[in-house]
Amino acid sequence: MSITAEDKARVMKEYGTKESDTGSPEVQVAILSSRIATLTEHFKTHKKDNHGRRGLLKMVATRRKLLDYVKGKDEARYQDLIKRLGLRR
Repeated sequence: MSITAEDKARVMKEYGTKESDTGSPEVQVAILSSRIATLTEHFKTHKKDNHGRRGLLKMVATRRKLLDYVKGKDEARYQDLIKRLGLRR
């Protein structure tokens, strides 16, 4: 249930600070958000896929940790990121 290479490249280009930036927290959060959205659609049709649901919960936790890291480093950067991604907080 991962994203395609083209989607990942698009996300890296949109959220990265430079070309081929995969390590910055913004890119990691954006990639995780894309994967979470894909898995959420998967669970609408496959309600009993509990193994996949565990992976989804791990991704959500990882994204939360990364967002907490960004918030601790720079509040403005955090606010900009969640606004761009359309997340609640």
